Amino acid sequence: MISERTWADAQRLWNFQQMGHEPLPCSVGIGLGSHDLGVADTTAGLYHQGMVPLIVFTGATSATTRERMPLGEAEHYCRRALERGVPADAVLVQPRARNTGENIRFSRALLTERHIDVASVLLVSKPYEERRAYATARKLWPEADWVCASTPMTLGEYVASIGDERLVLDMLVGAQHRLVVHPERGFMITQDVPAAVAASFDRLRAQGFTSRLVQDPATSR
Repeated sequence: MISERTWADAQRLWNFQQMGHEPLPCSVGIGLGSHDLGVADTTAGLYHQGMVPLIVFTGATSATTRERMPLGEAEHYCRRALERGVPADAVLVQPRARNTGENIRFSRALLTERHIDVASVLLVSKPYEERRAYATARKLWPEADWVCASTPMTLGEYVASIGDERLVLDMLVGAQHRLVVHPERGFMITQDVPAAVAASFDRLRAQGFTSRLVQDPATSR
C-alpha cells in the first residue's frame, strides 16, 4: 500500500514532468512510441483539432512492447490513428527509433528527406515524460519551436489505466533520473530542478522505486 507521503512525492514528480504547454498549431506533430496507445489517440485528436497537418509516429519495439506491438510501436500507432479517422496521407511512420534521442533524430531526418519545412513541432508523449521529451528535443533540434502535449489525466487516473501503482512510481523516478544524468552526457538540455522535487525523487529512490533508473547513462536515453 502506498503511503500518503509517498503518494505526495509521486504527485510532485508527476506535476514537474508535465510542461503545462497550451496546444498550438505547429508544422508537424511527433508521437513518441511506447506501450501507451493513448499517445496515438491524443495525437489523432490534435490533428482533428487542426493543430497539425502532418503526423510522424516514431518507435521500434522494446521489452515492454514486443508482444503487444509486434509490428513496432510506430506502426501500431499509425493504425490506431487511421482507426480514429486520420487520413493515411497525413501520417508518416518512422520504425527504427529505440530511445527518445533516436525518436527525435530519425524523425527529423525523415522530414528532411521528404523536403518538409519544420518551424515548430507538437511533441506528444506519455504524461509523465513531457519534460524528458522536451529536454531531449531542445538539445537535438534546437532550431525548432517545441510544444508538448499528452493525454490530459491525473496521476490517479494514469495509475488506474496501468493497474500497477508501483510500476508507475518506478517510471516517474526513472523519468526524473534522466533529467539529472542525461544533460551530463549531452543527451538533453539542463533544466532547473526545484529543491522540493529533488527531495521527493531522493525519498522515492530510497524507498526502492528504482527499476527504471538509468543503469548505463552512456546508452540509456
